[in-house]
Amino acid sequence: MARAPTRRELLQLGGVAAVAWGAAQFFQRAAPLGRDVSGNLTAQALLLDRESPRLDNPAADLTVVIFTDYQCPACKLSAPALAAAVRRDGRIRLIFKDWPILGPVSATAARVAVAANRQGIYPALHARLMQERRSLDDAVLQDAVEAAGGNWQRLLADLAAHRTAIDQRIARTGADAMALGIDGTPAFVIGTMLIIGGRDEDGFLDAFAEARAVR
Repeated sequence: MARAPTRRELLQLGGVAAVAWGAAQFFQRAAPLGRDVSGNLTAQALLLDRESPRLDNPAADLTVVIFTDYQCPACKLSAPALAAAVRRDGRIRLIFKDWPILGPVSATAARVAVAANRQGIYPALHARLMQERRSLDDAVLQDAVEAAGGNWQRLLADLAAHRTAIDQRIARTGADAMALGIDGTPAFVIGTMLIIGGRDEDGFLDAFAEARAVR
């Protein structure tokens, strides 16, 4: 079994990602916001997905689909920016797609998150895991589930009873990412646009505005 990264390794990786994040913002602002995927059948299906974990909003007029990995430093950096932009906008529906591309630890965290959706705590757990800087071992995952209002023993039972369905869902997410030409996390389908890589709060707000303008 692959070794989980140590806290020092995660902090070092996070530091490198933070530097890269800051440097990337200038170039992202100068580049087009995203790629048009209005003619992509996979993108259209994702926007209509009713089975994946979601944060719904009765006032929503725009859907954002998020491809993410709980060990991805750029995902952790962009998550609070997206959350802030969603709050400021007030008309966004989020659909979450767990795509664990960084090894066995990521895969376990993704399974736990998908299983947690059966308890209705996925959005809260997602937020906590994106804030988590410790290695995502079982003890840390249990802490996160319980802090999000979930029952760990029930989650373990759901993981065992529904493992095939959970693994199939995660595999389907990987296939969808490939169909969209996504080569890493984070990535976002925002209306008819595909954005690969993180954004700051204003960058997400700009993307929301552009997605609405081209509908």
